[in-house]
Amino acid sequence: MAITLNGRTVPPPQAGERELLEAWLDFHRETVAIKCAGLDDAQLRETSVPPSSMTLLGLVQHLAEVERNWFQRVWPGQDAPPVFKDAGPDGFALTPERGIEEALSAWRAEIARGREAIAGASLDDCGTMPEAAAPMLGGTRQVSLRWILLHIIEEYARHNGHADLLRERIDGATGP
Repeated sequence: MAITLNGRTVPPPQAGERELLEAWLDFHRETVAIKCAGLDDAQLRETSVPPSSMTLLGLVQHLAEVERNWFQRVWPGQDAPPVFKDAGPDGFALTPERGIEEALSAWRAEIARGREAIAGASLDDCGTMPEAAAPMLGGTRQVSLRWILLHIIEEYARHNGHADLLRERIDGATGP
């Protein structure tokens, strides 16, 4: 029986490595959506603290780009264009035309593509990082699916901390 915490499924306390990695990634993905829930467009565009221009809407766009990068470019080696061509290199820049529903829809589509891309793959199978990343990885460009999943969990956890602070600043809401 799955246990939920504020709308999120808590990863099982005992499970295999792949199941736990995917469960923790989904837990952090669900956290992003919860942090955005119930806010209007203006609130989702509120920045954190100067000089940062980070917003919850920008975080959702950025995480759509993160999903595309790792599960479309690095993992299978596709030449996939940015999700939001007008949102800057990391996806944070906002446009007046794009609201949260469009951003969440694109983000969820990237999550679905990612799940499909890794279905049936071994945690030891590798994707290829860009040439510029080789020095950071000790000269190799090959990263295992295990490494990719752990890295994306770390990325989401870090940004969920940002989302916590943004949400508290917007309306005082704290917690999971």
